[in-house]
Amino acid sequence: MDENLFEQLFRLLQSSGPVNWKVAREVTKSLAGEPEPIEPAIAEEYRELAVAAALRIEAAASLPSSPGGELHPTDRATWAADNQQNFRVLVEPLADKLSMGELPSEAASMAAMLQPLGPALLGVQAGTMVGFMSHRVLGQFDTGVPTMDHDRPYLVVPNIEGFGVDHGLDLRQARLWAALHETAFHKILAVEWLRGHFVAVMAAFYDSVEFDLAGLMGKLTSLEDPAEIEALIGEDQSGMPSLLKAESDPERLATVQAFTAFVEGYGDYVVRLAGADVLTDLERIEEAYSRRRAEPDQAEQSLQQLAGLDLQRHRARDAASFCFEISRRWGDDALNRVWDDPEHLPTLGEIEDPVGWAARVLLE
Repeated sequence: MDENLFEQLFRLLQSSGPVNWKVAREVTKSLAGEPEPIEPAIAEEYRELAVAAALRIEAAASLPSSPGGELHPTDRATWAADNQQNFRVLVEPLADKLSMGELPSEAASMAAMLQPLGPALLGVQAGTMVGFMSHRVLGQFDTGVPTMDHDRPYLVVPNIEGFGVDHGLDLRQARLWAALHETAFHKILAVEWLRGHFVAVMAAFYDSVEFDLAGLMGKLTSLEDPAEIEALIGEDQSGMPSLLKAESDPERLATVQAFTAFVEGYGDYVVRLAGADVLTDLERIEEAYSRRRAEPDQAEQSLQQLAGLDLQRHRARDAASFCFEISRRWGDDALNRVWDDPEHLPTLGEIEDPVGWAARVLLE
């Protein structure tokens, strides 16, 4: 570090809320990189494909109209800036868990001095998460969780183009497939109760999370050299999860996993219905995306290390199969019952047992 370490730490620890969003923004900017304007002709093609996608999704699924408006083809830095606090539901609930509470007497004085550490650590976590996401996500649909702050549909053009090139896909087909997915995702998010239910599910999960704060204080009080503090926090913001280890309730985690799997899987199902007759490469695109989704990115890994929040996004494939099976056996109206009430969402077990879900929901 060029400046005095403790001057930097002092600025880092200043916050007026549960998360130090100033720190988060700086971390995100450093990871996302500089803005890269999208070539106008390519941006226009994405917008035209989005119009076609909206018509096809409208015909394929009985879902509410999305209020999101015109698609926004964008670069990584702009997406990251616009979504800085959009995933706060994954971070803010941890604030109460980082209150120091009752600690051993030998750690109490250190705890008093480091009380602001919680918001700073969460700011680093939030900034790191969005910064890493910006280099991977194809659009809002590819984050695995509902958006909180806005309804605008985005596609991150450099990431979609890279996805297509990496897997040898026809780029125009990859673009249309991404537009179909983004449109479907935003129509799903327009279900009246969906966002509120997700917040409740996440709150229940985080209620079960417990940190070893005495262990954290022990680590910090044992540090005698400023270089050791710097190494723990890390200039690349990778040290935070190693400071904090959490335990959580497996059943509540399973509820989160079931929710995110079904939302993603239903999106896959709708995209196949809408795109099968125009996307000749659909099977190759789906297979490439399934492999990609099965490999957690750095943002997912950091949440898993920090709070035990392992979304297991590969389960979306099972959820898509669930949708096809329900529709095949009992028809589209039966599958649409899912959106009548949050209690109708399938559990993880029911995603692999469509008959069990039907017995619970269709026969009620």
